[in-house]
Amino acid sequence: MAKLRITIASSNYDRVQPLIDGRVEVEGCEVNYLPIPVEECFQRAYFHHEFDVSEIGFSPYMIARSRDLTPYVAIPVFLSRTFRHSAIYIRTDRGIAAPADLRGRRVGVPEYQMSAAMWARGALADDFGVRHDEMEWVQGGLEQAGRREKFPLSLPEGFPLSAAPAGRSLSALLAAGEIEALFSARAPSCFLDGSAPVARLFPDYEAVEQDYFRRTGIFPIMHAVGIRSALVAEHPWLPVSLLKAFHRAKAIAQQELYDVHALKVMLPWLSAELQKTVEIMGRDFWPYGVEANRHTLDVMARYSFEQGLATRRMTPEDLFAPSTLDEIRV
Repeated sequence: MAKLRITIASSNYDRVQPLIDGRVEVEGCEVNYLPIPVEECFQRAYFHHEFDVSEIGFSPYMIARSRDLTPYVAIPVFLSRTFRHSAIYIRTDRGIAAPADLRGRRVGVPEYQMSAAMWARGALADDFGVRHDEMEWVQGGLEQAGRREKFPLSLPEGFPLSAAPAGRSLSALLAAGEIEALFSARAPSCFLDGSAPVARLFPDYEAVEQDYFRRTGIFPIMHAVGIRSALVAEHPWLPVSLLKAFHRAKAIAQQELYDVHALKVMLPWLSAELQKTVEIMGRDFWPYGVEANRHTLDVMARYSFEQGLATRRMTPEDLFAPSTLDEIRV
């Protein structure tokens, strides 16, 4: 029987490298794997539906799923996870010393709906009582003007969100003091080059994020894997075949972290960092699957609904291909 030819697109992570180089195959498939930058991947997937299988931003996906609009259906493979306390940048000359000081401030965000911003807002609300509607949001490109939301928002009338001035980037606005804070997955250039009085809201973010994990058990999910919905309808076996393949690829990447006789990553104390991570988060600190992530997914769904993103409160069962809800042993 001929194999199904599919194109998969994602960023080039260690956890997908075995799929890219062919060490792991997808059952029943001939794979053309395109390792491309994640922003390009999202744009081509969301706006043009170019790929059979794609890395997808999970917050925009939940918005689309709540409206039954998405051309992709997700499987519980989480290619990107990051704690986001480190993603909040502030002007140091505006009297912002603690989360409560963000109330009433003009705050930049590349996309209000992006996963990084959603998680940061949720943590501020849960842990510090600072609500998302107590800040004035300015949406625009981080370094280049003109970035747009993946999906139209359904925020309440009068919600404090506006577009950045034409031709102005968020980094430039922050450097000029025209916004007082920024929520961004990437560090702005005015922070990296030291050209403006900008710092992180949580300077010791590693300790803050470790405490957050110990208290909540949450390792925030940023991106998942989506399959073109029409392809799933035609080949219902495909979601599980892909889930198994991504599981196997991740297992190889995890094992390679322990191979320190010749470091594959340019971090001299990689083994010490790995040991510390395992002590805090357990050996499988990057889990796939629904059950291992149920609490994190429930919190993410709550944040999406509370922040005016998803139009209804989603459950994990609403989000994934039904055949992938059961635990897969590989």
